[in-house]
Amino acid sequence: MTLTALKPTTLADARAAVLDTAGPLAVTGAGTATDWAGRLGPVDAVLETTGLAGVITHNPGDMTVSVRAGTPLRDLQAELAEHGQHVSFDAARVGDGATVGGLVATADSGPSALVHGSMRDLVIGTTTLLSDGAVVRSGGHVIKNVAGFDVSKLLHGSYGTLGVLCEVVLRLHPVPAAIGTVVVECGLAEGGRLAREVLTSQLEPTAVEWLSSGRLLVRIDSTEEALPARLDRLTALVGGTVADRETAETAGTAEAPRAARSARAHAAGPWAEHAELTRGRPGEALLRIGAKPGLLAALLERLPVGTVTAGLGTGVATVSLPVASVADAHAEVHAAGGTSVLRTRPVSGLDVPAWGPPPSALAVLRAVKQQFDPDRRLGPGRFDPWEI
Repeated sequence: MTLTALKPTTLADARAAVLDTAGPLAVTGAGTATDWAGRLGPVDAVLETTGLAGVITHNPGDMTVSVRAGTPLRDLQAELAEHGQHVSFDAARVGDGATVGGLVATADSGPSALVHGSMRDLVIGTTTLLSDGAVVRSGGHVIKNVAGFDVSKLLHGSYGTLGVLCEVVLRLHPVPAAIGTVVVECGLAEGGRLAREVLTSQLEPTAVEWLSSGRLLVRIDSTEEALPARLDRLTALVGGTVADRETAETAGTAEAPRAARSARAHAAGPWAEHAELTRGRPGEALLRIGAKPGLLAALLERLPVGTVTAGLGTGVATVSLPVASVADAHAEVHAAGGTSVLRTRPVSGLDVPAWGPPPSALAVLRAVKQQFDPDRRLGPGRFDPWEI
């Protein structure tokens, strides 16, 4: 059977494409998360959202932007930089060209989720196309929303199984005037202790991440005037050295360099290693884990992990594992009250389980799927073996 490729450029085109196909349908963005979650089952067509690209409306005064879901986030950031604004989101895939819709659908996040949250917290509105052709709009250019069913939240982490995300409204933040990172050489247990010291202090870090190379990274966003003193207080508290510092004095004073400074802080210097470990390496099984922050370090020490990035303030970690250990790791995370999902499936482990034991809310998840996609057309297999 020949697989039909669909690449609409408007919402109307997308609706026509969905209505013109009757069988199972896969939804994809830039393809940076193709291996994530359950293996996609047989489909008749693939709908690629990258044709749905570009900014619809940017309200700098309200600090919101409406954008088509197939827009690469890095392109959006470059456009917002002209106004000294950005989406406060720094997942590694952004540098690979990941789209706004794809980042929402896969529930990805980065180190700055410690302060700004994930895409779930930054999305304030969506336009979604359901498998029967219905167009559902939720939220809009308003930070507070009291309308009943929050479709935007349901789409976060849905992996394209509920609808085709076509448009997204995001809240924005000012680009920080100055950024600094302190690196402390330490093990995981010591990193956990130091993280608690930082997080209970008044230093207000933007990110606190431990790497399996034995380094704790603490980032601070600040004003130019306050950054040196805050970094001094941080090193006095936890030790370490200032490994990366960018201000207008070192990077220019115009808004565009200021925005570029923010992007470099997320992907250069000591954070380049973090991004590399989060992406994983060929041949590894990569697992994304979420747990209570206070339990994360102890949980990781019980797993046969290889490489690790551990958000000691967010409770989110990305770890590499031997293929044979993935099922047991899922079970260990579940027993600790956490969640886990496979992010890289090596060729040698095609049957590795993508998800752990089913959650207590499985009946609710199935009911939501039935409501949104009763014919089960979208994303078959993404939540196997839960049978959602």
